[in-house]
Amino acid sequence: MTLKSGRDSCVAIFPRVENGHTVPAVETLYKFARALEVSMYQLLYDGEEPPGLPVSHNPKVSKDKAWGARGKDAFMLRNFSRLLGRIDAADRKLLFAMAQKMAGTR
Repeated sequence: MTLKSGRDSCVAIFPRVENGHTVPAVETLYKFARALEVSMYQLLYDGEEPPGLPVSHNPKVSKDKAWGARGKDAFMLRNFSRLLGRIDAADRKLLFAMAQKMAGTR
């Protein structure tokens, strides 16, 4: 991780987090995930299978009304899923980097 982040101080935080002496900020977790080239949820998730889709506990939002459940959104989501499964890792990384830049996140 030091090589990717360019900082030696980054490694010093690992034992403090592991031993419960400090709680990293979301930004720090994001940097860890980027340096390790994993999704952020993988830092926090402890299961064998990937987590399922989030469930809305809002009674006004049913599963049929969730984004991507029906209509044009479902068509678009299926196409994104199918096409993202076909591209190679380098192109996927470039696409997500461009999307993050457009969204204004780092």
